[in-house]
Amino acid sequence: MINILLTGASGFFGKTISSTLASNGYRIFGLPNAIGQHRIDISKPFALNLNQLTQIVIHAAGKAHSVPKTNRDKQAFYEVNYEGTKNLCHALEGLDRLPRSFIFISSVAVYGLDGGQNINENNSLKGTTPYAESKIMAESWLAEWAVKNSIKLSIVRLPLIAGPNPPGNLGAMIDGIKSGKYLSIGQADARKSVVWAEDIARIIPSLAEKGGIYNLTDGYHPTFGELEESISNALGKRKPIKVPYWLAKGLAKTGDIIGRFPINSEKLQKITSTLTFDDSKARKALDWNPTPVLSKIAEMV
Repeated sequence: MINILLTGASGFFGKTISSTLASNGYRIFGLPNAIGQHRIDISKPFALNLNQLTQIVIHAAGKAHSVPKTNRDKQAFYEVNYEGTKNLCHALEGLDRLPRSFIFISSVAVYGLDGGQNINENNSLKGTTPYAESKIMAESWLAEWAVKNSIKLSIVRLPLIAGPNPPGNLGAMIDGIKSGKYLSIGQADARKSVVWAEDIARIIPSLAEKGGIYNLTDGYHPTFGELEESISNALGKRKPIKVPYWLAKGLAKTGDIIGRFPINSEKLQKITSTLTFDDSKARKALDWNPTPVLSKIAEMV
């Protein structure tokens, strides 16, 4: 039986990885269990206590889904996403034997783009937010560490992750439509890349064998309008009220001035701009055959 050490096992994505792989015969160790504690702060050095040989490590733990308001908030991203990755690797070095494969869960945020179509893995990493920068730094450090220790490294750059009760922007959209407080802006025709969480879990074995850097998406890239309509139908709600773009732009400018406001110009730009990523590399190398997220909306809400 193959043993897998999984960080972030108690999170939304980690739970999906754990349940999917366990049902396929893999033995999963969550990080707290591996050190004999209930919780672990990876931003600080720690030691691992594993009696069983660990062949694969999946590093899904990290800080995300929050907007830093202070310098301390910003620093937390680097401490968790970058220093936490280094601390995990140093802990692995303390084992009798290193794992053969390391899979790092990264983000398309590393590209630093608000708009664009079919962006592939060769694009420059220009992310400037604390979240993006911390992921870029972790990717770079891992690349050197893996070569030094002869470990097969896989990096997956993920867009919006969909699954039952998702966090982040998808979760906010569902909550907004459920409560009747969600507004659809303009034509709602901007396309965004999304990916079904369980699909990612299913290709972990291929990632462990092949290694490499991959964008993973559902290949369809639904529009905001399609997501809004599908979620509304699944919830038995009316379609969200539409707000003309000119009005949304005015509200966004108000948000720029006031600060604490549901929308500002930066957020409006993201909502109304198409941003999609090319996953053809994964399709060729990993036999990636993802599920269209729109077909899973009922399971998501």
